[in-house]
Amino acid sequence: MTAPDPTDLMGPGGAMVTEPVVDIAADAGATRKRRSSSQFGDIWRRYKRNKLAMVGLIVVGLLVVLAIVGPFMAPYDPFEQNLVNSLQRPDGIGGDHILGTDQLGRDLFSGMLYGLGLALIVGLSVMLGSLLLGITLGATAGYRGGGVDSLLMRITDIFLAFPYLIGAIILIRAIDPGREKGVWPVIVVLVVLAWPTTARLMRGQILAAREAEYVEAARSIGASGGRIVLRHILPNSVAPVLIYAFTGIGVAIVGMASLSFLGVGVPADEPEWGRMISKGFEYFQVAGTSYLWVYPSIAIVITVLAFAFVADGLRDSLDPKLR
Repeated sequence: MTAPDPTDLMGPGGAMVTEPVVDIAADAGATRKRRSSSQFGDIWRRYKRNKLAMVGLIVVGLLVVLAIVGPFMAPYDPFEQNLVNSLQRPDGIGGDHILGTDQLGRDLFSGMLYGLGLALIVGLSVMLGSLLLGITLGATAGYRGGGVDSLLMRITDIFLAFPYLIGAIILIRAIDPGREKGVWPVIVVLVVLAWPTTARLMRGQILAAREAEYVEAARSIGASGGRIVLRHILPNSVAPVLIYAFTGIGVAIVGMASLSFLGVGVPADEPEWGRMISKGFEYFQVAGTSYLWVYPSIAIVITVLAFAFVADGLRDSLDPKLR
């Protein structure tokens, strides 16, 4: 084979004509970027078709903004007591106490804003913690199989056997008997009780995906087990787990409120929605004091429904076959 004659590459006027250099790596990267953008665009278009999901997303966004700016817009310190103004009825917008005051004279609106931040911190923390534990253990059990699967699933069954509230009360009493450590024991306990469901769901997805053709192809070229799970199986299996995780945020918020209502969990002086409802029930027979438990109850319902609507929209957008 002979080298080409340089004169064959000469253009009119003697100018050198060269072939354009194609950057294959850059072209592949651009293709992946376009494909990723197209996938996210399709997900967003499917999500927008669900009107309740859009309402939930807007409400969640507003709640997050309120939780962030709440400490700056609260008219009073949520911990400040003023017995002179105890059980003052709501004044409405423009009044001194928009939502009234509690039995200790604390501003209810300021306490509601503080409770919102507390609820979102607990909900998001429990979601992330349960995802980390559940995905790790569920993926390990599903992919490894055999004795590892049996051991991890029996441990999971033990945790699932605990009644949710009773197990949470026992664990919190064991971790923080004096309720002096704030909200973190509640987060730890709710994560401990939430991860088994995530692990079970993740394991089922891994079992369905590990025998797929693309996984067999990855094994045939010598890919390690960890790389196969992280690069091939998880991206195609994690969608149902993420959908459940958003639903779990509302479950965690209700769980914390239930524990506080029963007198365990966060410290007694914390303005938390469940504790507000519990204290409001003490004045259930007193006329004109229903606002003490009605407002926190409405806040819990709105927050939980908003995250449930978001999860429903994610289900439709990530897996249209489930519609």
